[in-house]
Amino acid sequence: MTIWTALGRQLRCPRGPVGRTVGTLMRVANARPNALAVAALDLRPADEVLELGCGPGHAVAMMAEQVRHGTVHGIDPSATMLAQARARNRRAVRGGRIRLYRAKIEQLPFANASMDKILAVNVAYFWHEPALALSEIRRVLRPAGILSIYVTDASAMRRWPFADAETHRLFDCAELSRALRHGDFRHETVTITKVQITRRIAGLVATVTIKPGGLPDR
Repeated sequence: MTIWTALGRQLRCPRGPVGRTVGTLMRVANARPNALAVAALDLRPADEVLELGCGPGHAVAMMAEQVRHGTVHGIDPSATMLAQARARNRRAVRGGRIRLYRAKIEQLPFANASMDKILAVNVAYFWHEPALALSEIRRVLRPAGILSIYVTDASAMRRWPFADAETHRLFDCAELSRALRHGDFRHETVTITKVQITRRIAGLVATVTIKPGGLPDR
């Protein structure tokens, strides 16, 4: 296994001392993507919000500042990341305004139609079964709920040696649109916006707005 593949695996599920360093670096790398994707959620003070792959807890902290009367939930498969997220949000976790869980996207520990907003920043690359992941997201979103996804555009990620096929699924605008318009999201409103993160790095912010009504047919 090359050092780049090892790094790609750490980005997928950070663990140990290297994972703790990865979590620290995420704060810098994800600052602008987090801000753009959170803004797309149009948060309300009483929302129930979920972040998929909350990492070291920067975005949940950002959202908790806006969701003063609701709850911000975060899941991550990495115990290393959850420890950092709990430490960073200690007061809000003690007060119940932020709740963190060790879980995978394919098995969300939440009831049907329990979330108003869902955030996923730089994690869609790692979904082994995208259709199942998106089905779970659709299951827990309420009618009129919003999903906001950020991914770095494939044009930039192809230059990065750690983003190989073993660990990362790459997305351009067309591929992200195909993924979101498939299955349980095929009747929802999908918008994808290309954004500049740096001069050489473009990203994609996708928002899906659930139509009022019941859950999709199963």
